[in-house]
Amino acid sequence: MNTMNEDNQRSATLNKARAAAAAALPHYGLEWDKIIYLGYSDSITFKIETAAAGSFLLRVHNAQARAGELVSELQLLDALSLTLQFPVPTGLAAVSGETVIQPGGAELQLPLVTVTRWVEGELLSDTLTDAQAAELGVMTGELHQAAATFDPPAGFTCPVWGMGSFGLEMERLKEHYSGFLTETEWGWYQDAAAQIGDELATLAPSPDSYGLIHGDLHPGNIIEDGRRLMPIDFGRCGYGYYLYDLAALLLGLSPRQRELCIEGYASVRTLPVNAVRQLECFFIMVMIGNYSHHAGNPEEIPGLQEEQPYALAFLREYLRGESFLFRRIAPVSPEA
Repeated sequence: MNTMNEDNQRSATLNKARAAAAAALPHYGLEWDKIIYLGYSDSITFKIETAAAGSFLLRVHNAQARAGELVSELQLLDALSLTLQFPVPTGLAAVSGETVIQPGGAELQLPLVTVTRWVEGELLSDTLTDAQAAELGVMTGELHQAAATFDPPAGFTCPVWGMGSFGLEMERLKEHYSGFLTETEWGWYQDAAAQIGDELATLAPSPDSYGLIHGDLHPGNIIEDGRRLMPIDFGRCGYGYYLYDLAALLLGLSPRQRELCIEGYASVRTLPVNAVRQLECFFIMVMIGNYSHHAGNPEEIPGLQEEQPYALAFLREYLRGESFLFRRIAPVSPEA
């Protein structure tokens, strides 16, 4: 019964999103040829193809989205596009001049909509080359360099990714951990969270270490066009430690590729003396946050269960104070 209710709710949400997309397009004056549904995540996305103006990404945002944060995201992207050597998805204003609209007004209760210009490229393959791993680091360093020069306008607002947001992720995980963790395993997660809190408390934000970051920088949000790598989907951009972004990239890389990625980043930006330990702290933080995000979806549980022997191996090394970024860690169980 729960599955049927969830399916019905998802279908209703998609239907509402389609209605919002259709109602929004006239506001942008786009003579579209094709509307392609892309996916359902934090927002519901559509590709809008036109003959005259190219392609666009239309996002129908969830009920928790805040107009001020969406406006600020597009302001940041506009500024980055003027500085970076690679394209980012900049916003398209409606005919009214607004970059965030609510089709039909608040009375129709349709979701907020934004449109960005489409960045051409293909998603990275699951198997990266060593050269691509190094380029990921360079790209991330250049992104942070550009973000550090951005002067936020009055009213600029965005999320903060730190202990506050991590605490909320742990609360969410507490509600759902029983689907893929034993009580002993959950204890490891709690111990790691406490250690993360202790380590972050020792960090002092500075312009060199803290600023505007992508917030969700993983291979699924990076595309390539045969010449360069480019980040997309800035929906979680906010304030945080730059190494938080870099650590998110490292999760999907081999030990050797992590080293190359970090070296690529260091070729652009100076790393702190204890960068490896900080990266390992953020590595665990991002990993736990990812599990928190997916734990409430029953379809994700089998995959989360399969990953736990590897996740627990990282947790064990982290709790022991053993460096793990550049070593292959054998999968373990808590009893090992």
